[in-house]
Amino acid sequence: MAAAEPPPPPTPTPAAPTALPESGPVGNPIFSRIRIANPSDVPHLHKLMYQLAVFERLAHMFSATESSLSSTLFNSPPFQSVTVFLLEVSPTPFTDAHPSITQVVFNLDLPIADPETQEFGSGGDAVVAGFVLFFPNYSTFLAKPGFYIEDLFVRDCYRRKGFGKILLSAVAAQAVKMGYGRVEWCVLDWNVNAIEFYKEMGAEVLQDWRICRLTGDALQAYGK
Repeated sequence: MAAAEPPPPPTPTPAAPTALPESGPVGNPIFSRIRIANPSDVPHLHKLMYQLAVFERLAHMFSATESSLSSTLFNSPPFQSVTVFLLEVSPTPFTDAHPSITQVVFNLDLPIADPETQEFGSGGDAVVAGFVLFFPNYSTFLAKPGFYIEDLFVRDCYRRKGFGKILLSAVAAQAVKMGYGRVEWCVLDWNVNAIEFYKEMGAEVLQDWRICRLTGDALQAYGK
């Protein structure tokens, strides 16, 4: 489907922290926030994207560099082209000036042991735990723009705790805010946990569609 110019994006407004319903003993709060990524986040994004490629068993296809990400990710205002939401977590409340898309406080039974705290530290006690990258597309059936999610990833030690849900929910909420008609993405057929998670979120898994892709030499042949 061809992409279309979406309407000018609204300016995100900071959201007050909210607490999820408690489902067990309280004693290990973890503060989370989602914010729009900026060029200074590229080193973390590059590491996250490589971890995603490894998880999807596609590391042999990964060729992105910090330089190529820096030159392609931040050329347009948020929501008009590629946008990245970054997930940060901290054992203490956030006190810096970064505006948040949303903030959620999780109460966990046990603390999270993060073996990569130093590699993903983002200031103070905060660490980067995941991201979602998306961009506008257009539905001729609905006659409305939408968002296509290219990648959604949460680091291993933070999975199955609700962080993926708030990342996906943030994109869906932005689509609703802008009057868009849908949010779409792909999932690998062997990733049963992700498929069930998306179904629980209310997504419809379309069985009759296949991805078609021109890339590499097959694409370059059309430029000759």
